[in-house]
Amino acid sequence: MNILFGSVCDLDIELTREEGQDKKCSIKNEKGELEIVPLYTGSEGVIGKLHVKLKTGKKLEHSGINITLYGKIEVLYDRSNPYSFCTAEKELESAGTLSESKSYPFDFSTTTLSEETYRGNNVRLRYFLRVRIARQYSPNIHHVLDLAVQNIEKEPEVNNSIKMEVGIEDCLHIEFEYARGKYHMNDVVIGKIYFLLVRIKIKFMELIIVKRESTGSGPNTYNESENLSKFELMDGAPVRGESIPIRLFLSPYGLSPTYKNVHNRFSVKYFLNLVLVDVEDRRYFKQQEIIMWRKDVGDAEGERFDISVGAEGE
Repeated sequence: MNILFGSVCDLDIELTREEGQDKKCSIKNEKGELEIVPLYTGSEGVIGKLHVKLKTGKKLEHSGINITLYGKIEVLYDRSNPYSFCTAEKELESAGTLSESKSYPFDFSTTTLSEETYRGNNVRLRYFLRVRIARQYSPNIHHVLDLAVQNIEKEPEVNNSIKMEVGIEDCLHIEFEYARGKYHMNDVVIGKIYFLLVRIKIKFMELIIVKRESTGSGPNTYNESENLSKFELMDGAPVRGESIPIRLFLSPYGLSPTYKNVHNRFSVKYFLNLVLVDVEDRRYFKQQEIIMWRKDVGDAEGERFDISVGAEGE
């Protein structure tokens, strides 16, 4: 990405990627526009060059040039106090004067990108490179390049089915079963619902994917639940002994993996909420947590991250 600094210089960060590992994804910048950024996994090193391109006839006096790789968690209701879980800095040049364009290699291959890029309703986890050219008598020059990170997970060794019963005494008794309790983002939820006793008039039944995002910790924890989808399983009154199949494709809903207490800042959980509504609009529901995991980097075709991109000054 190239950025212009008036009559002084252009800065360009060139990333060095191995063949076949130059994946990218789309993210939204501060204007809400989609922007293509490099996509990494935690096992890849961030390596490249910074190109400082002086304008014709110009010199650049500076107090030092450095580049820093950041990993930050920002809680949106407290954005002035971000938490940096990853900070790696490289000094590219000490104080001096540039009289011609120059390139500086940098290598963050020993820095682990342990967490995934995430943007939720109240929190975001963001990686970015920031170049800083310090100047004594003029404003410092900054340039930021965002990176997206996804980490592949191993397929769960144990993935048992889920079987549960729910009901109201002498009115309703159902039994539902999901084939598995852990799913990747392109997976399919397969199951069945058995009606063992039906003495109320059911109008319809639906399956809702619920995302629960928790920020903070202890007494300061804030939870927000969001219904990502409503999938109608049945329209009309069932009878005793009837069996309703479940087949719900997850790929359209832009899910993330399950995140558990990331640096004591946030968690993300997913639930399948089975809802029955009777003719008097009374609702009966049973909620079951499921575990989401990432099978492959960019495994959802056209996957997009909704994270912000922009320059950060001091």
